[in-house]
Amino acid sequence: MEHSFKPLQTMFLFMTISYAAAEILHNPDFENITANGTSQFLLLNRTNTIPGWSFSGAVYYVSSGNNLSFNGGHAIQLGENGTINQTISGTNDVLDYVLSFNLAAVNEDCAQDNRTAVNVTVKERYSYNERSKVFYFGLDFSRNFWEANALYLGQLGTGTTDYINIEIKSVAAHNSGNNVISCGPLVDGFTVKRNFMPRWYDGNLLSNGDFEVGPSFIKNSSEGILLMNDQVQELNSPLQEWNILGTIKYIDSIHFKVPHGKAAIELLSGSPSGVQVDLNLATTLTYTLNFTLGDANDLCIGDLVLFLEIGPDVHNFVMSSYGRGSVYHHFVTFNARPSGVTSIVFYSMNETRTSDGVLCGPVLDNIVLVGSNGERVTKLMFTMFITLGLVIIFSRD
Repeated sequence: MEHSFKPLQTMFLFMTISYAAAEILHNPDFENITANGTSQFLLLNRTNTIPGWSFSGAVYYVSSGNNLSFNGGHAIQLGENGTINQTISGTNDVLDYVLSFNLAAVNEDCAQDNRTAVNVTVKERYSYNERSKVFYFGLDFSRNFWEANALYLGQLGTGTTDYINIEIKSVAAHNSGNNVISCGPLVDGFTVKRNFMPRWYDGNLLSNGDFEVGPSFIKNSSEGILLMNDQVQELNSPLQEWNILGTIKYIDSIHFKVPHGKAAIELLSGSPSGVQVDLNLATTLTYTLNFTLGDANDLCIGDLVLFLEIGPDVHNFVMSSYGRGSVYHHFVTFNARPSGVTSIVFYSMNETRTSDGVLCGPVLDNIVLVGSNGERVTKLMFTMFITLGLVIIFSRD
């Protein structure tokens, strides 16, 4: 059998993998330490340090044991005013940077009532404003005391002189009497992923309609990644080109049922939970929106309801889920709004939980939008032409 070789596709895949797999943070899982001591909770100081990270306040190096278990065996606890930070540098390519990390509660009491929280602050070299977001641990989203979160960091692309500083700080916890209690959050598994700028491919007017461009999944984690609405960063979420409503879960094909490709999103029933994109469409055309609906094979049992809002029109789709990974294909035709801007919103409102009490919901994937005259996007981003040039150069060797 004769095998055909497609150099452009192969080169593009190679470049994508190289950016996703590169180790951008130093010592991201805290497995390297300069320390003297055997305590499970080791206070960091001038002698006990974590290479690659700066720290201040009460910061502890924590080892697995006594009802605490970490993927790599160690984590960091942020005590009173505890802060860790690290600076990452850019490359010569303009890329999006997205942070993923694990957040955990030290015990069951601290897992309640938003008592475990961290504040993540991002400072770019060429930005005059700091951006901060608080992440709270919630038992509604996890089967254990760990959960993974993600945050869009920004763009870098003016060489190694461009940088982003990431600071993670503890947030004081209070009990019902508004008294400060000791619930130092545990953090681990920090990962930064570089994503190429948005691309539109032939056959789809939507960029990232298959949700393949998002945060990096954390090594040894099987829970997916929580993506939360950010009013400050509405146009730059961890899920490229999509605005997030409420809280959704970014899931991978290794641990969940993903209808298409390697990633999808699960809409965690709430008020509401979903994604939105705003498009400039031609008012003279009729459009067809295709998408795939399913369940994540995570024992999410019941009637899962997906709402689709296109301009003023609302459609609803109901599927009976047995939690085994069902997949259904749907489409809707519509006309663009006279204003020229058409909002497409997928969301869920009904509350559904797995047998162990974790919020779950419908899985959404593989969204494709085409116009009635076959309108398609045939121009890719400039970086594709750079890729083609590299392929031509390499083919001469």
